[in-house]
Amino acid sequence: MYKLLKTDGRAKRAEFQTVHGTIQTPVFMNVGTVAAIKGAVSTMDLKEIGTQVELSNTYHLHVRTGDKLIKEMGGLHKFMNWDRPILTDSGGFQVFSLAGLRKIKEEGVTFNSHIDGRKIFMGPEESMQIQSNLGSTIAMAFDECPPAKAERRYVEDSVARTTRWLSRCKNEMERLNSLPDTVNPDQMLFGINQGAVYTDIRIEHAKRISELDLPGYAVGGLAVGESHEEMYHVLDETVPYLPQNKPTYLMGVGTPANILEAVDRGVDFFDCVYPSRNGRHGHVYTKYGKINLFNAQYEKDDRPIEEGCQCPACKHYSRAYIRHLMKAKEMLGMRFCVLHNLYFYNHLMEDIRGAIEEGRYSEFKKERLELLKTYDKSK
Repeated sequence: MYKLLKTDGRAKRAEFQTVHGTIQTPVFMNVGTVAAIKGAVSTMDLKEIGTQVELSNTYHLHVRTGDKLIKEMGGLHKFMNWDRPILTDSGGFQVFSLAGLRKIKEEGVTFNSHIDGRKIFMGPEESMQIQSNLGSTIAMAFDECPPAKAERRYVEDSVARTTRWLSRCKNEMERLNSLPDTVNPDQMLFGINQGAVYTDIRIEHAKRISELDLPGYAVGGLAVGESHEEMYHVLDETVPYLPQNKPTYLMGVGTPANILEAVDRGVDFFDCVYPSRNGRHGHVYTKYGKINLFNAQYEKDDRPIEEGCQCPACKHYSRAYIRHLMKAKEMLGMRFCVLHNLYFYNHLMEDIRGAIEEGRYSEFKKERLELLKTYDKSK
């Protein structure tokens, strides 16, 4: 399933074979929370801009339109007309973000829907059942995501429960995959490493979950309040204890600089809402930093967002025109910005893969970080 093609330091270049096609890693997964990329971007667009994996959200699809309906429609791939891999997250992060509305017990979590307030119960089995109904390529384990700065005792208890939940997820997925009417009998389960910023808890947890021999592993609970330095330190300490012959996924991260640093620490799967969210607000990425198209300096700028970029926006339209669309609140402007940003991220990953193949990743990272100096300031 996972074939390591080349390493350069701790950076990994690999192929991950799935029932919906082979993923070239390192890879950035484009986030389509409710089976759509926000900003009027279709699955046909995703193919055009080089998207390998689309990511959808278990919790959001469960509360609106409903996973059972999607199963009736033939599963998520058929429903949204996407024949490449899909990863669904487990709903665990939403439980974390709905902190004021939840109650965590050993069985699972009771919380209120953010849409209509109705009570929902979700535990490992429910999360697996929803993801099985969706029929995604990769399903994430149901976990609790403790705040980065939570007290040590709380984190220890939370991680122990997440470990028990993972075994339940594995058993339930095996059961669901064996059913005659399952949408995707080849659905894969990725486990999630937690432990906030306590590296000893992280390492111990990484060892425990590695014993389950799952198809892949994620590092969760980062980019939720800790500094970039703390995040890199956690990766430095933890990733070596996850299997090198399996994909390592850093959840919800991040800026181009974060990705460049994390690849250097052995991570090969990423997702983040930044490119689409920033695009919807007229913030677009270039190799030299992020620019805000609302700034007056672009009013008469007839250059594309980035010289040489082959995205659908840059090939045909100027900064001035896209700025005009954004100012006029025309959806087309938002669409162009999101398309450009996702193209930028997808092709940054392509460049990263090339640099690892050529054995010059550390030099490439240094060059790109030099160019990206302004990113983190304008995040």
